[in-house]
Amino acid sequence: MTIANYITFTRIFISPVFLLIYVAHDYFGISPIFLPYILIFLMGVSELSDAFDGYFARKYNQVTDLGKILDPMADSIYRISIFLTFTQPPVKLPILFVFIFIYRDSVISTLRTICALRGFALAARFSGKLKAVIQAMAAFIVLFLMIPESLGYLPEDDLQFYAALSVGIAALYTVFSGVDYLYANREYIKKILMNKNHEKSI
Repeated sequence: MTIANYITFTRIFISPVFLLIYVAHDYFGISPIFLPYILIFLMGVSELSDAFDGYFARKYNQVTDLGKILDPMADSIYRISIFLTFTQPPVKLPILFVFIFIYRDSVISTLRTICALRGFALAARFSGKLKAVIQAMAAFIVLFLMIPESLGYLPEDDLQFYAALSVGIAALYTVFSGVDYLYANREYIKKILMNKNHEKSI
């Protein structure tokens, strides 16, 4: 365990806390007016942890195999948890978008794991990094829209429409980034398929 890995664990820890506060804020004595600010704070801490874990890992030469696995896993858990939380009122995000995020991360994570087991690493793509930024922006937009909705200035139907629109754009780019990743690493995928076919023939 390193400083960077402890910071990464922060995102994993915040994920269920975010969900619990959103769903059961009345139980914790949090009014709907203050709820968006608390959620924005939690998400801000998570995004900062995503930036600082890599910074500390490189600065103090603490890049580890655990960190390489833990960081993308924490990102996936954290962001999917947030969008899954938004499927509940008042946002009521279509769950289809969440499935898109899950499928994309599952396919890419499986591919990277298989390639790692076969001795070659898949390089990160700029589209993947941009995907994370776009997803974060979409989540922040939803949270900021919850502020006027909680004050009665924005109808709940409008909140749901603009939330679906912003997250829908993020979902479309998520699909694109997945296709881009698969196309860029098509040679590695061919090697995997060839090896499997060779093993079957034997």
